[in-house]
Amino acid sequence: MKTKSLILVFVLFFSAINFTAQNNSNKTGVYVDDSGVMRWEKTNKEVEGFGVNYTVPFAHAYRSAKKMGINPKEAIDNDVYHFSRLGFDLYRIHVWDTQISDTLGNLLENEYLDTFDYLLKKLKEKNINYVITPIAFWGDGWPEPDGNTPGFSHKYGKGDCLTNPDAIKAQQNYLYQFLNHVNPYTGEAYKTDPNLIAFEVSNEPHHRGEAEKVTEFVKGMVDAMRKTGTKKPIFYNISHAVHFADAYFNAGIQGGTFQWYPTGLGYQRELSGNLLPNVNDYNIPFDETIKKYKAAKLVYEFDAADVGKSYIYPVMARSFREAGIQIATHFAYDPTYLAYANTEYNTHYMNLVYTPQKALSLMICSEVFHKTPMYKDFGKYPENTTFDSFNVDYQKDLAEYNSDKKFIYSNNTNSQLVNEKKLNKIAGFGNSSVVKYNGVGAYFLDKIDKGIWRLEVMPDAVWVDNPFGTNSPKKTVGVIKWEERTMNITLKDLDSNFNIKAINEGNNFSPKVVGNSFSIMPGTYILSKNGISKKWSASDNWKNIKLNDYFAPKTTVAKIYFKHNPINEISEGTPLEISTQIVAPQSPIEVELWVYNGYKREVIKMEWNNGYNYSGVVPANIITTGYLKYQIIVKGEKETRTYPADKEGMPYDWDFYDRSTFETRVVSSANAIQLFNAKKDAELLVKPWKNTLKLVPTENNEDEYQLNIEKLFVVDNENLNAAPIYDYSFKHFILDKIKGRKLDLASKETIVFKGRALNNKPCKLQIAFVMNDGAAFGKVIEIGTEIKEYKLSIKELKPVKTVTLPRPYPSFLPYYLEHNLNVPFDIENVESMQFSIGPEIPKSELDEKHGIAIISAGLE
Repeated sequence: MKTKSLILVFVLFFSAINFTAQNNSNKTGVYVDDSGVMRWEKTNKEVEGFGVNYTVPFAHAYRSAKKMGINPKEAIDNDVYHFSRLGFDLYRIHVWDTQISDTLGNLLENEYLDTFDYLLKKLKEKNINYVITPIAFWGDGWPEPDGNTPGFSHKYGKGDCLTNPDAIKAQQNYLYQFLNHVNPYTGEAYKTDPNLIAFEVSNEPHHRGEAEKVTEFVKGMVDAMRKTGTKKPIFYNISHAVHFADAYFNAGIQGGTFQWYPTGLGYQRELSGNLLPNVNDYNIPFDETIKKYKAAKLVYEFDAADVGKSYIYPVMARSFREAGIQIATHFAYDPTYLAYANTEYNTHYMNLVYTPQKALSLMICSEVFHKTPMYKDFGKYPENTTFDSFNVDYQKDLAEYNSDKKFIYSNNTNSQLVNEKKLNKIAGFGNSSVVKYNGVGAYFLDKIDKGIWRLEVMPDAVWVDNPFGTNSPKKTVGVIKWEERTMNITLKDLDSNFNIKAINEGNNFSPKVVGNSFSIMPGTYILSKNGISKKWSASDNWKNIKLNDYFAPKTTVAKIYFKHNPINEISEGTPLEISTQIVAPQSPIEVELWVYNGYKREVIKMEWNNGYNYSGVVPANIITTGYLKYQIIVKGEKETRTYPADKEGMPYDWDFYDRSTFETRVVSSANAIQLFNAKKDAELLVKPWKNTLKLVPTENNEDEYQLNIEKLFVVDNENLNAAPIYDYSFKHFILDKIKGRKLDLASKETIVFKGRALNNKPCKLQIAFVMNDGAAFGKVIEIGTEIKEYKLSIKELKPVKTVTLPRPYPSFLPYYLEHNLNVPFDIENVESMQFSIGPEIPKSELDEKHGIAIISAGLE
């Protein structure tokens, strides 16, 4: 009896151990704890993740691949490899439900779903997790017209999908089938896929109406998903219609989703100036509501749209972490095959090959999300531009992460290594204390073993046109050039005269190392210290890649791409540096600047600077009052071309028929500096859109830009509880206007505003200068109804509030910059003008119509 009892005890004991082991092995999901923190079931550690949105399985990206003869799955292989090089461990997408469902919500097993399943498989191979939004409400067109897709979103549209009973039923059916779908490439159903962190029900639903109806709608979606048995956290977008926050959580969700477009969307050109004030703080005014429901937070989309620089992204990541956000994904990563034209989302532009500095900045963001504690406060701007091991510098266009083990930088840096003995990763662009490189692509150095490093070099990337404008597959905005460049690597672990071996397929380049310097071509290489015996094979697995992995498009330069922007106005007697960018199949033999001074012609040789930039200096004695006219001649082996004509030949060839020139106004230093001209600059204003804004000719052959504001405060349908701010502000960047007159700024004493008030009544207008540190100095003047010049002494300017322009989205984010700036006004540091209608208007008049018409503004 005792023996049987002991056997039974042992059986039960080992069964319990086995059950516990099996149960723990199944703990591969995510849960939200009682503090509103997502945690991994297996380890109970906080979930941290960072990555991108990426759309190749659907819509425009998929169609474009097919039109271009590109296999979408091969494109996915290449881009996902780049995700891994950038350190991303998260992916998010709003699935184009309209392409994979019918009107009843039945899931369609088609090419789009198959490609999406393949993408998830490739992400899984690289240890990249994902958040999926099953419903997008989108058509399949953008930027093309929508097609006749089979799904419920096409039949009902977003508005009816939120209210129509049949549409609601279709969505519930679709969600149930979508979560139950088994990915044939992984054998996992979405509902249990261990790499799937969470579901977000739908993309930006824009609810209106009664809170009870909203709760009923969301609960119906949550119930349909829970019916599948999924234990995954379910999130809902609460950054649209934030006054429904309680209604969303009452429906049974575990978290809220957010987005951030701090520089607006669709400016159609690159924004200039210091934009760090726009990303100072991600303040969620209803955060207590989220905490009340013990809910988690994630960011499904963010970008500094229309920004070509790299300094801004880590600050956004820092602000997210300060707000208690655990994971975030940038919107959107351009498929490499489309990045030459940036047709998918022209206000965004992101790709490792084509935007290397911006991509490296995102790589640093991933480090921010994994190294910076949630809710850690780094203070106010500008002190918070350096935090932990991170640093951003607007003036240098630099984002940097410098820790014991990793050194990542988006531009030239003088920073010294923190601990070279522990260093195992370098990723950068340009020059640093350990790498000097004269190419214009990204590079990666990874320590494989003692004295052995893996080097990966991307080809040169050059923007040859405005990537944020109206784009087309017929318009090239970026090109790739494979060039032999020089590199210098100074690492004690490699010493000097180290060995280099090309290892990626088809790479036969054999560099010779002299000291620490060598020539290099794009590709993957193994660097090994002299005397180190080989401990590697090209096809070895290393982390989540193979050593010889590499992808970059071949050279795309088949013609000359010439880019030059003349300075509008300069002061007489001031030397002028003229710069141009020239990308050609073969580098120019010579570039000349032909300057015309009356009947004389001066020929100035333009020198190569770096990358594809050339410059020449016009001496001060040639810069006399009038118009400086010049041409740029590019001499190559096979042809010579003259610009701006963009014609083959020299300007004085007998048959050269286009004698057009670039020109710059040369004025006396005593002349006024024009900062704004309605006709030329109205479309460049950074402003909240109103349908009452228009450019109108005046009776005096001038033009005025009319800004007629019906209401200074308009109720925000997405934030009904917002405190009213009675203000309409707009901004004009003036860096280009003052570039050639910088030496004259100190002599100017008065701001001159020419214009009038609208609506047959005076209007108070605050005119302010915004500095390169974000501080603003201004004063209110009263504008009358007659056109005239109004003068404001610069000495009268006082500190005023800086409005975050462009206005960020979502709209609940701060209207004014909160900062710790106390530097006195210095006209040398001016970057933009801020105009505000609202300050000092009496309370009794705030609800009235206000308006002004601007003809010009300047300094004298």
